[in-house]
Amino acid sequence: MDLFVPLNIKTVKFMALLKKIFVLSLLLTPALVAPQVTLADNADAYYGVNDLIQQGVRLGNKDLRTAIAGIINVLLGFLGVIAVLLFLLGGFRWMLSMGSSEKIDEAKKTMGAGIVGIAIVLSAYAIASFVLGELYNATRQ
Repeated sequence: MDLFVPLNIKTVKFMALLKKIFVLSLLLTPALVAPQVTLADNADAYYGVNDLIQQGVRLGNKDLRTAIAGIINVLLGFLGVIAVLLFLLGGFRWMLSMGSSEKIDEAKKTMGAGIVGIAIVLSAYAIASFVLGELYNATRQ
């Protein structure tokens, strides 16, 4: 049994890149997780926190159902953007495939996943809109 397997140049370069990333992460991790110095001070002197508490913060008087519907719409919007970007990525890969049937098939799969994602997001939006509308109408006083 051979203990040493001959490596090609791509594998060696990839392993060197992984080694650099690992060493860099070891060097940067302490800086990212180090405790930050906190300067405790009276917040009211700078920001008028006590005045806000006395006046009421007035974060809004929206109904909870409306707020939840807004959050759902925003999340579905983000998912829709991701699905469209996935479709565009597949098209970009197809353009850069240079006639390779393997790359074209992979690009078609990516575009198909994007189309399925768009369909799921649109149907989720329709279902959420219907359900939230019916809940709003049922609980309206």
